Amino acid sequence: MQAVFKGASAALMFLLELGVYGAIGYWGFTFSSNWWLKILLGVGGPVLFAVVWGLLGSPKASIPLHGLGRAALEIVWFGGGIIAAAAAGLVTTSVVFAALFVVNAILRIVWNQV
Repeated sequence: MQAVFKGASAALMFLLELGVYGAIGYWGFTFSSNWWLKILLGVGGPVLFAVVWGLLGSPKASIPLHGLGRAALEIVWFGGGIIAAAAAGLVTTSVVFAALFVVNAILRIVWNQV
C-alpha cells in the first residue's frame, strides 16, 4: 500500500512541476497590455524555468543538486510559481499550490524520494 502512496507522491510532484510552468505562463500573459511583452514573458518565462529545471532539478539533470542545494532550488523554483500565480491574481490557487508543495516535500523526505 505504501508503494501506491509513493507513486501518488511522485505524480503530485510532476503535476506541481507542470503547475509552475502554467503559473509562470499565465502571469506572463497577464503582466502587461503590451502584446510583445506578453509574448516575451508568457512564453519566455516558462522556457527559462524549463531550462533551469532541466539543468538542475530534473531526474536526468546535467548538474544534479542534492541536499541543501536541491532544497534551495525547489523553494526558489516552486516559490516562483506560487508568487507568479499570486501576482496574476490567483491567490487561492497559489495558497493551495503552496500547501500541496509543502505536504509533498515532507512526504518525499519521509519516504526518501528526494
